[in-house]
Order: sequence, then structure tokens, then C-alpha cells
Amino acid sequence: MKNIFCLLAALIICVNGFCSSPDSTVRINDSVVKPVKPVKVRVYRVNYYVEAAVIALGMAGDIIAIPRLKHKASLDSVEVAFANTDQQKNLYNSVDKWALKQKTSTSDRALWKKVSDYGEMVIFVLPSLLMIDKNIRKDWLHILFMYVEGHTITFTFYNYSPLGPFYQNRYRPAVYYPELGLEAQRNSNNRNSFYSGHVASCAYSTFFMVKVYCDYHPNIGAAKYLLYLAASVPPLFMGYARIRSLDHFPSDVAVGFGLGAVLGIVVPALHKLPCSKYLSLGLSTSPDEVGVSLRWNLSNLHTQITSK
Repeated sequence: MKNIFCLLAALIICVNGFCSSPDSTVRINDSVVKPVKPVKVRVYRVNYYVEAAVIALGMAGDIIAIPRLKHKASLDSVEVAFANTDQQKNLYNSVDKWALKQKTSTSDRALWKKVSDYGEMVIFVLPSLLMIDKNIRKDWLHILFMYVEGHTITFTFYNYSPLGPFYQNRYRPAVYYPELGLEAQRNSNNRNSFYSGHVASCAYSTFFMVKVYCDYHPNIGAAKYLLYLAASVPPLFMGYARIRSLDHFPSDVAVGFGLGAVLGIVVPALHKLPCSKYLSLGLSTSPDEVGVSLRWNLSNLHTQITSK
């Protein structure tokens, strides 16, 4: 009889656990049995120490790179004159030539520069709207660390990758507009056209925002494609503003858009993986140098995928 009572009590507890709300309780012989709270499963895995180290190293490198980019050698009058020959202008493709055929003035350029600079700041804080979602808001520190880390990577990629102005010296469209004056044409910053850092930053922000939202709402279905389409609008507008300000060609904008969008998706995606199983970090030393190694263990990843 005692065993039957225990079995019945267990059955009541199980049924009540499935059918009642999380805050409900069960009474057995005047004893209150509180249900076990569900364990919170985080969408992303974030190691604050690793993220902080990446952010600190990236920012330190960017602080070193920025003065070098801003203090390139100014263009001399011979370079400006040679750039404005028809022979040099014809080297650009038909799409990029659009940047060389604009009706503009110094005041127009200043206006679009302000639009792009202030617009970048607005788009930078746009992902804060994610905090409206209560589930995302609970993980705000995880999201913040990932967001700052991704922006640091985006900026570092701009400063040090072979595609960025650290290695490239493509002239900005302003060089090809004599009406701006020789001083504006000779500005050393005019060697930093490729690629657009403003567009890359904005694309990272908006695509990061959509990626995080979709990860927290996996049942959103095909609507996610509409969200990614909407995410393309702010960086595309930024690209238009940068072309109108005579700072970039369309191809500069396209590359910045692509890189920013990819990083905006990849950074959150990498934090969904149990990286400790797939990545290993090592330190190597020698009498001449100290180095850091990062290894990607594909065998563990393959085992994880095939086991599902």
C-alpha cells in the first residue's frame, strides 16, 4: 500500500509539472513541493577574459595604426596633375567613374561628410534596440562584449589587412575635382580611399544586430531574409554619403559592405560553438622572439557534426 501511494504521488508530481505553470506548487500530506526551475541555456558562449584581451590588443594596435594612416605623404602638384589626365581617369571602370562625374562643391562635400560622420555614430548605437527583447536583455553583458569585440576586429582589419589603407594608397575621388582647390586635392588623407571603413563599421553593426535577433528567435523562418535586407539599408545609405562626400568610389563601398556584413554574422556565429573543443591557444618562445599560436582542431568539429 505504501508503494502504491508513493507511485501515485510521483505520478501526480509529474503530471503537475507538465501541466502547471513554472510558479505552481504541489501539496502532499501538507508538504509543499516546489518545482525545479528550468536551467537557463545561453545562446552564446562568452569568456570575458578572452574577449577583454582581444579588445585590448586590437585597440592598442589601432592606436598605433591611426597616426600612420593620417600622416601619409601629401600629394605633390605633379601627382595631382597626372591623376587628372584622361589617361588615368580611364583606368577606372564604368561604375567607379560615377564618383568622378558628380556635380559638387566644397559646401556640398562638407554637408555629406557631416551626414556620414554623424550617421556612423547613430548606426553604431542602433543595436542597443536589441535590449527591448527581454530574453536578449538578460544576456546584455554577453552581447555587449561580443559587439565591442567585433567592432575592434573590424577596425583592426581595416587598419592592418592587405585590403586596407595601411597597404593601399588609392586616391580618393576628391583628388579629381580641381574646383575644390589644390590644397584639398593634395591632402595626405586622400591616399586612403580603399576601402570604406565607415561602410564596414555600419554593415557590421546592422548585420550583427539581425544575426543576434535571429539566433534568439530561431523559429522566425524566412522572415530573417527580410531582416537582413533591412540591415543592408543603413550601410548602403552610408556608402552613398561617402561617395557624395568624394571620399570613396563605389568599389570601396562594396568591399567595406561585404567585409562588415561577413564579420557581423561570423562573430556571433563563432560564439555559438564550444570553441574550447575546436580551438587551442599556445605560446612559443625563442631567444629572438615570443609568439602566440592559434590552432583549429577540425577532427573534433567533424566528430561533433557527424554525431548529430
